[in-house]
This record gives sequence, C-alpha cells and structure tokens, in this order.
Amino acid sequence: MKILVINGPNINMVGIREPDIYGRQDFKALLALIAETAEEEGLDVECYQSNHEGDLVDKIQEAYGVFDGIVINPGAYTHTSIAILDALKAVSIPAVEVHLSDISEREEFRHISYAGMACVKTFKGLGFDGYVQALKFLKNR
Repeated sequence: MKILVINGPNINMVGIREPDIYGRQDFKALLALIAETAEEEGLDVECYQSNHEGDLVDKIQEAYGVFDGIVINPGAYTHTSIAILDALKAVSIPAVEVHLSDISEREEFRHISYAGMACVKTFKGLGFDGYVQALKFLKNR
C-alpha cells in the first residue's frame, strides 16, 4: 500500500514554533517516526512538505493513480484553502487529516477545516502519534 504524507506550512518548524502547542520534537523526528511506522506496518510511504498552497495542490493531483491513501496536515491552509479541499475531492483518494494540536480547542477561526471535509477521518491533538494512527487507519481501512 502506497501512502503520501503531506505537510503544509510551518510543519517543518515543529520543535521550534510554539513548542507548548506543537511539541518539542523537530520535523526530522516526525519524518523518522513516519518512516519507522511505515516499515513496521509494511507500507510504502512518501513524505512531502511545502509552505506553498499551489505546490500542495499539485502534489495532491500528482497522487492520482499512484497512491492508495493520503495523510495530510495542511497547517494553516486547513482553515483557508478551498483549493486543497477541491484537489482532495478531485483525486478521490482516501485521505486522513492530522493536526498536532486539537484545533477544536483553539482559536475560533481554527475550528473550520476545509480539507477535513474531503477526509474520511481526522486525528487531532495527539501530537506526532496522530500520524501513526492515520497510517494504521488507512492500512486497515
């Protein structure tokens, strides 16, 4: 099973950016955990990160016919990007949304997730473990 893990803006800054919210582990540790989980679960996983909305849309579109599932943390684009929502809907690949923090317990503007509207499941507030849960969910779906 091939899974694409997409991380949006500022996810590459975890461990540095607001560690009381996002944790103290860095992006390299997140990528290592994803790789370790993929190996344990027998998954073929590719990770991608961009701070640019159009690049994220392009990557989602390129996943069509290539990947069996998508794990996506759109970062701030969660709350603003109809383009990412439309791309996820267009490719019709089962997608799971992940957020390190619990967006429903944060500022009101973070309560709406456009990307989540195209996802089959959301894991929020679990830190890095949300990615592990998302990968396992897709495998077992």
